Amino acid sequence: MAIAVESFLLDPLSEGSLQHRIRQMVAEGILSGRLRAGERMPSSRKLAAYLGVSRITVTLAYSELVADDFLYAEGRSGYFVSPTAPRPVAPQPRSGQPEIDWPRILGHRPAAEDLNRGKPRNWRDYRFPFIYGQADPALFDHANWRLCMIQSLGLRDFDRMTDDQFEQDDPGLVEYIARHSLPRRGILARPEEILVTLGAQNALWLAAQLLLNQRRAAVIEEPGYPGLRAILTQTRCRLVPVPVGAQGLAAGDLPRDLDVLFCTPSHHCPTGATMPLEERQALLDAAQAQDFLIVEDDYEFEIAQGRAPLPALKSLDRSGRVIHIGSFSKSLFPGLRLGFMVGPAPFIAEARGLRGTILRHPPGLLQRAAARFLSLGHYDVMLRRLARSFAARREVMLAAIRAEGLIIAGALEDGGSSLWMRTPEGVSAAALAEQLRAESVLIELGQSFFGLPDPPDSYYRIAYSSIASERIPEGIARIARACQTLARAA
Repeated sequence: MAIAVESFLLDPLSEGSLQHRIRQMVAEGILSGRLRAGERMPSSRKLAAYLGVSRITVTLAYSELVADDFLYAEGRSGYFVSPTAPRPVAPQPRSGQPEIDWPRILGHRPAAEDLNRGKPRNWRDYRFPFIYGQADPALFDHANWRLCMIQSLGLRDFDRMTDDQFEQDDPGLVEYIARHSLPRRGILARPEEILVTLGAQNALWLAAQLLLNQRRAAVIEEPGYPGLRAILTQTRCRLVPVPVGAQGLAAGDLPRDLDVLFCTPSHHCPTGATMPLEERQALLDAAQAQDFLIVEDDYEFEIAQGRAPLPALKSLDRSGRVIHIGSFSKSLFPGLRLGFMVGPAPFIAEARGLRGTILRHPPGLLQRAAARFLSLGHYDVMLRRLARSFAARREVMLAAIRAEGLIIAGALEDGGSSLWMRTPEGVSAAALAEQLRAESVLIELGQSFFGLPDPPDSYYRIAYSSIASERIPEGIARIARACQTLARAA
């Protein structure tokens, strides 16, 4: 590959002759890894004209670099970065310049939050990846998604793909959400009450920014979604964790003084508990009596297995106190990053304005392709395939867990794509996860789901969305053997 001449710029603060400065510029580019072995340098004529120096100056600098094995010359083809050039080194701070104390300067430190929860980037290299939220290529409709993307690249949709839509969303996607996605949850909403977001995480951030500040209190589930805790911490609101029971959050456990409640009534994260209908109504009655709002994260409702899902809180809401958040990322694929938020029109108008200040709108091409995929029925077919596959995998996993004697700590109801587990007495989940990695098994530690200063080290989560049925029994057997080994050593 040829290196563009625009990649070079002489440092005006560097000392020495022009020849020395050019040599230093190229050498630093190679040592930093910016210029890589085998890449062709600009010709001496082009680089001289671009830098405004004589050609002989560049030629002499190139000759020095060849002598030092940074470059090599090849006949009439020019100069190339040498494959035996010194390897890139870690960047060093400029001498005499004090380092910036970033922990002191930064007002927020979201990078300090562990949002990956033990998911290595190379998780597909593991034979038994019991990790949540990743797509299984065997279940994804590659052909129809590719076709929808190609159609969305055509001239007919050119304006939707390329124009700045300012704060507006793709009308086809909004129509599908209003006419198909929401009615499945019992929700009726007008277009002005719907906002497309970059997944549920973006929707939660928008809601938190609009509803909370340092003087307000927010209730979160304990344990609960770590990403939400990180978002709410940035608002500097007063966080009140409320323990989740076998049937989810209970209205009777709520504090008297709160402004916003964040909850996952269906397939609670991470225990999988589903709030019964009567408790949902009690939660809405409490919101009315205590004058607080509810943000409902309905992230996994479309993967219900074997029965119709319970009505969403938003569908039971008669006073406009519930803001509903949904996502296509879990049911389509996580990298899509498309979700939606439903609420009263005045709230959605402000959320649209806030979204517009940072990203205008989610990419038009993705919205258009998703709208096609959904409206043509491909999504419904894929959902049915997902539900059948997840139900079969769940049965295999439950049978293996019972056979191996592992402990399930969460809900056993159908639905979702994961199970909340507990280690045997005296066994550390962190030690278990570390030992299992050496055996090509991935589990998710439970500690990050707790906001406690000293979270319990006895919980872990295993998912069946990213692992084939035939590998589940052996993976569960390895978990059981590791638990037994650690229990004997305890």
